[in-house]
Amino acid sequence: MSWTTSSDLRVQLRRLWDRGELLRGLVYGDTGLPLRLTLKGPSSTELAERFEAVRAWIAELVGVPQIRVEWREVNHRVLGSQRVPKSVWVDQLDHAFALIGKRGEAARFSELLARSLSQQPALLAWMERRPLRALELARDWERLLAVTDWVLRHPRSGIYLRQVDIPGVHSKFIEAHRGVLTEWLDLVLPPEAILPDRIGGSRFAIRYGFLDKPARIRFRVLDSGIALLPGIVQPDITLDASSFTALDIDVCRVFITENEINFLAFPLVPGAIIVFGAGYGWDALARAEWLRRCSLYYWGDIDTHGFAILDQLRSRFERVESFLMDRTTLMAHEFLWGEEDDQVVHDLPRLTETERALFDELRDNRIRRNLRLEQEMIGFGKIKAALATIIG
Repeated sequence: MSWTTSSDLRVQLRRLWDRGELLRGLVYGDTGLPLRLTLKGPSSTELAERFEAVRAWIAELVGVPQIRVEWREVNHRVLGSQRVPKSVWVDQLDHAFALIGKRGEAARFSELLARSLSQQPALLAWMERRPLRALELARDWERLLAVTDWVLRHPRSGIYLRQVDIPGVHSKFIEAHRGVLTEWLDLVLPPEAILPDRIGGSRFAIRYGFLDKPARIRFRVLDSGIALLPGIVQPDITLDASSFTALDIDVCRVFITENEINFLAFPLVPGAIIVFGAGYGWDALARAEWLRRCSLYYWGDIDTHGFAILDQLRSRFERVESFLMDRTTLMAHEFLWGEEDDQVVHDLPRLTETERALFDELRDNRIRRNLRLEQEMIGFGKIKAALATIIG
C-alpha cells in the first residue's frame, strides 16, 4: 500500500526539523502555518476493491490528534457518496513538535531565545540561521552569553584570554568555542572592534583585540665573529618577533631554510645567520627592517610549494635569491626524487625567468608527475659548493 500513513507524516515533519525550519519559525514568529503535508490516498479503484483497508487508513489519520484532515466528497458508482481525506494540515508548531517527539527540545530552544532576546537581541539572527546548533550549545549558552557580554563591554581589551575574569568561564572554554564566538561577536560588536582580515580559529585573539602568543623566530649565528651572547660562539637562539626586530647586529647575509636538520647542519658563513623558516608565515619576519639591508637566500624544497613559499617571501622582501632550487640540482638527484601530494597550480608572479621555467615544468608534470626533491636530500658537497660561489 502506497497511501500516506501517520509515520509518513512524521517523516515529513522530521525533515523540516532536521533542516531547522520548524524551530526557525519560533524566532520571529514567521511559522509558515498552517502547514500542508503531502498526502497520497487511494484511487477510485482501490476505494471499491479495498474498502475496509481504506476505512482503516482513514481511521488511522483521524486518530492523529495533531493534524487536521480536510475532506472531499467522492461519488462512487458502486459505493455512492463517500468522504475521503483530501489533505492534511498542521495548524500549530506545538502540534508539529508533539507529532515528532520534539516538544522538549522546542521548549529548550524557546528558553534560549528568551535569554538571548533579553541579553543580546542581535543573536536572534544567528539563531534563525542555526537553530539546531543553538540546541547543541544549550548547556553552554549562559557562559557563551557571558563571554559575549564581557567582550562587548571590553572591546579590544589588550589582555590575554587567560586574564578574562568571568565566573564559571576559563580560557580553555573560550578557546574551545572560538568558532561560535566568532559568529556571535561579529554580530554584536561594532566594526571598529574587529580586525576582519584575521580569519580562522588561530587568529581569534588578534581578531577581537586580545593579546596572542608572540610569534617566535629561531636563528643560528654562522660567524664566530658575531658576538650576540657573551662567551657563546655561534649560538642557536629563539626570540619573540619584537626582540628579533630590535636586533642590531653586523650581518650581511641571511639564509632561510624550511628543514630543521639543514638549519642545524648549515656550514659557517662569514657575516651570516640562518633562520629556521615558517612555511607560508612571513609576517613576523617582515617586521625586521634591518633584514632589508642584507642579502637574503631562501632554501626550500624543489616542488611547486617550495616556489610558492619563495614567491610569498618576495612579497615581504623584494631582494630574495633562491638557494639550490634550480634544474641542475634537481636533475643531479634523480635517484632521490619524491612525490608532492597537492601541487600549487596558480601562477607565481615574483619568480625569476629561470625559476618560473622550472616551476612550470613541475606544475605541468613535464618531467614526472608530482615531482618533488626535498631539500634534505641534496648532497652536502653541493651545499658547500653553492656557498663558496656566494662567498666568492
